[in-house]
Amino acid sequence: MSRDPVALEAGLTRELSRRQLTMIAIGGAIGTGLFLGSGISIALAGPAVIVSYLIGAVVAFLMTLALGQMTVRHPTAGSFGVHAEIYQGPWAGYTVRWSYWLAQTIAVGEEVIASGIYARLWFPDVPLWVFVALFSAAIVAVNAMHVGAFGAFEYWFAMIKVVAIVLFILFGAAVLAGFRHVAVPGAAGYVPFAPNGAVGVWLAVVMAMFSYLGTEIVAVTSGEAKDPERAVPRALKATIARLILFYVASMALLMGLVPWRQIGLAKSPFVQVFEMAGIPGAAGIMNLVVLTAALSSINADLYLTTRMLFSLARGGHAPAAFGRLSRRGTPLNALAACTGGMALAVVAAKIMPQHAFVVLVGIAIFGGLYAWAQIFLTHLFFLRKTHGRTDARTHGLRWRYVGSSVGLAFMVAIMITTWWVPGFRVTLLCGIPWLLFLTVVRRASPSPS
Repeated sequence: MSRDPVALEAGLTRELSRRQLTMIAIGGAIGTGLFLGSGISIALAGPAVIVSYLIGAVVAFLMTLALGQMTVRHPTAGSFGVHAEIYQGPWAGYTVRWSYWLAQTIAVGEEVIASGIYARLWFPDVPLWVFVALFSAAIVAVNAMHVGAFGAFEYWFAMIKVVAIVLFILFGAAVLAGFRHVAVPGAAGYVPFAPNGAVGVWLAVVMAMFSYLGTEIVAVTSGEAKDPERAVPRALKATIARLILFYVASMALLMGLVPWRQIGLAKSPFVQVFEMAGIPGAAGIMNLVVLTAALSSINADLYLTTRMLFSLARGGHAPAAFGRLSRRGTPLNALAACTGGMALAVVAAKIMPQHAFVVLVGIAIFGGLYAWAQIFLTHLFFLRKTHGRTDARTHGLRWRYVGSSVGLAFMVAIMITTWWVPGFRVTLLCGIPWLLFLTVVRRASPSPS
């Protein structure tokens, strides 16, 4: 192709260190999907939700291998969207970036709503939409700073929830071991292990995958990383290892600490554990932690959407104004446009506070699942074009082909499965027409020069 998609995105400042990349990725992934949305998975699978998260871990691990290899060659803010354009063609790059942008923009709104739900534990008489508006304004202010300030803020926000999860795991293990006398289900909490059978376990994988979505943010930060060729692959591996440990261990402990049928969306199941334990002030502290976790995810996701829109503009797929940078190297116009999800959240919290979270998750998850599916598909094209068919006979390359093929099959199956997950039928009802709309718009638009 005549244009170089990577060169078009020049101008962003490279200030993010490897440790910041890792914590930003953890900040993007560990959020409402674990602390609140896990209630959906638990309701579907029961104690077998542990298996659901293990399946999600396998898919996420395969994704990091594929994305890491491509990012080393093409470190850019457009990341997997640019990779798709290079190795598949303009349509793939166009639909991936726009779909991911929309998904994360809506996800920002969903997470702001979750933050409001947490805050209402302390102030139940304050309308949900008030907290949504206040938290939105604060996060926009942070993202308007230069990327170094954003990285420092996100690093410490993510550190808080990592420490909290580690302490939760230690506390839960101590309770189950009998070091603190609390009436918990214990071993009985795991029986029956799969009350809804294999179908329930598989349906729960959808929400488990939502918890892992966000890991890919590391590749998006490569456009502003100090040493992307070395830092990004290491950050991806470190992130996925921590996520697997945190998620699987947390789910395993929750089943022994709280009767799974009592877990819902009214409050975080992690807060329920400390309420049950009867430790003065512990539930409030944990609620502050999950609120911090949600704000961290909002912060990371708003960064994601802003860079993706910036990439679209620099590639000629969005108005050029969104590709302009401030004197600090921040795409402020793109940032302003990406606050639409927050505005949607305020409206949703006002008119349907009981259902806003699930509805927005159902809409947002399509773009994330589609992006991961395209990462696997693009990696197959990448392997074929960079190594050739004959090289695939070697042991390492053969397993890379197999890994991405398996990952792609999983993603397609998971996307189809959303049709049968309660409350998630909106995923395909909105996602498929969205792709058709993008296709029509692209064909009707003049090609970027």
